[in-house]
Amino acid sequence: METVFDWVTLALFAGLIVLFLQRSSEEQPRDSLWQYLLPASGCGLANYVGNEGHEFLAVAIIGAIVAFVLIVLRPFAAQK
Repeated sequence: METVFDWVTLALFAGLIVLFLQRSSEEQPRDSLWQYLLPASGCGLANYVGNEGHEFLAVAIIGAIVAFVLIVLRPFAAQK
C-alpha cells in the first residue's frame, strides 16, 4: 500500500464487495456475478498500470470502472 493507485483501487474494490453482498442478500438478486467481474478486474489492471508509471492510463481505467458501476450496476437505484 504505497501508491495512490493502491488506495483508490482498494476502495473501489471494497465498494464492489459491499454492493455485491448487499444485492446478493435480496430475495430476488438484480445482478449476476459476471457483472462484477469486469470492474473487479479493472481495479487490478488500473492498480498495475498506475504502479508501472502510466498514470494517465490508470486514471482513464478508473474512470471507466466508475462509469460502468454507475451505468450498469446502478448502486443508487431504488429496489423494484
